[in-house]
Amino acid sequence: MKYIVQKGDTLMKVSKKFGVRPFDLLLFNPHIYSAESYIYPGVELHIPKMNRDHSMVDEQYIETEFGQVDLENRLPDLKKLGVRVEIIGYSVMNQPLYALSIGTGKKEIFYSGGWHANEWHTSKFLCKYIEELAIHQQQAMIWNGYDVKKMLEDVTLFIVPLVNPDGVDLVLQGIYDEHPYFNEVLTINKGMRRFDHWSSNIRGVDLNHQWPAGWDIEAKESPQQPWARHYSGPAPLSEPEAKAIFDYTKKHSFSHVLAFHSQGQVIYWGYRGMEPIESKEMVEKLSLVSSYTPVHTADSDGGYKDWFIQDSGKPGFTIEVGVGTNPLPVESFAEIWSNNCLLALEGLSL
Repeated sequence: MKYIVQKGDTLMKVSKKFGVRPFDLLLFNPHIYSAESYIYPGVELHIPKMNRDHSMVDEQYIETEFGQVDLENRLPDLKKLGVRVEIIGYSVMNQPLYALSIGTGKKEIFYSGGWHANEWHTSKFLCKYIEELAIHQQQAMIWNGYDVKKMLEDVTLFIVPLVNPDGVDLVLQGIYDEHPYFNEVLTINKGMRRFDHWSSNIRGVDLNHQWPAGWDIEAKESPQQPWARHYSGPAPLSEPEAKAIFDYTKKHSFSHVLAFHSQGQVIYWGYRGMEPIESKEMVEKLSLVSSYTPVHTADSDGGYKDWFIQDSGKPGFTIEVGVGTNPLPVESFAEIWSNNCLLALEGLSL
């Protein structure tokens, strides 16, 4: 059969969708060079007929990459489970920035992920986490020793799983002629058409270098023009994605925040000595349930966690999930899930 590639598709996603191997797609589509090749929207693929079961939606979800389309495809099921969904802003390319929430307690906690384009594992983790949380709440089940229903009567958890949808799409699907930022992206990337190293938003601004906490220091020590990573932008909060998180944070009174990144298996918990005294005890608890190493500071400025600590005087943590080189392979999700679902549960009881 023939299949027209859609926005958000990758070779792995298409192979899982039709129950074939990526190798089978390569055999029937000689225009695809390798299993790492991008497939662009509008391209026609020939799908071999195989008698394999390709109805395992959860398997497709867990064993493939994760971007904006995948998040949006999960929203109806999350809503059925009682997860609240709202749009808190829009990306440079006008994609919605979704916030998910669950629980009814007065204590507000915030988790976020997908800050960097090649760190999509964090978005997939947070979506699966809130889904499992909702299932356990609905069925009044204990999850790994945590009474989820009771916890969610005491706290309300807010999650923005994908802060940088445009950048994640670029890493997963590459650049193509019809892309509205085709010329700008190729200029930033010096003509190269691989984007595994790209962590910025589509305009070449690092969304975790955008924050008014030592921003001028970080900006002086980073690229001075749009770049695939580390460019702090022309000013703090110049990018709509960062501004949306800023406004959302200001709208709420979060007791503490966890920002998920990759990779390194460490937890950063301080910022220039401004963190409250309880942060040390809290990070030790997070470390014990995850095996991740507490590190006081990354010796950098301009991060969301840095600004939150400075602005609110409350605890903030950056969780570096996984180990290796970004983007981590899909197989990394098993380790990320097994170490961080307990960490995220413990984060609700701090």
